[in-house]
Amino acid sequence: MIRETISRQAINRGNRRGRATDWAAALRGERGSSLVEYAVIFTIFMTMLLGVADFGRLMYAYHFVSGAAREATRYAAVNGSTCANDGSCTSPATTSTIKTFVQNVPIGLDSTLVSCPTCSSNANTWPVVTGGPSVCTTTYNAPGCTVRVQVSYAFSFVVPIVSKLVNGGSAITLTSTSQMIISH
Repeated sequence: MIRETISRQAINRGNRRGRATDWAAALRGERGSSLVEYAVIFTIFMTMLLGVADFGRLMYAYHFVSGAAREATRYAAVNGSTCANDGSCTSPATTSTIKTFVQNVPIGLDSTLVSCPTCSSNANTWPVVTGGPSVCTTTYNAPGCTVRVQVSYAFSFVVPIVSKLVNGGSAITLTSTSQMIISH
């Protein structure tokens, strides 16, 4: 009985060894497949991770473009044609001063890519609104008239794969428009 148990244990050990060597042989045939799988998954994961970071940058840029439009509109609304009368400003806002203000607003972005399309003419910056004061047809920045400022920014993705997928590799133009009534 003892002899029988010992020989069964020896057989079982041999079978285990036999199965182990078959398993190791099978693994030798797939030696580099796990490395290839890791490389593919890692590339996809990093693209997704960097894509999320790039879209975060996009939202950051749009937030500051929107803020720049609001700040420039407020600047123009506060510095209307009558602001010099009470000494609150040295000179009323013009299209050129608004354009300079937009490009000097500390928006946290490359200021060379910031533009003010509405700052090209008085008609774009100070539109005559139906039902507005009649003085707006002659004095564009009078109190009660409307001022509108549009700010644009050319945004480029940093990650080339994301850039190709989203916009074919070209820059995205972020635009924000703000409008107020001139108060001063």
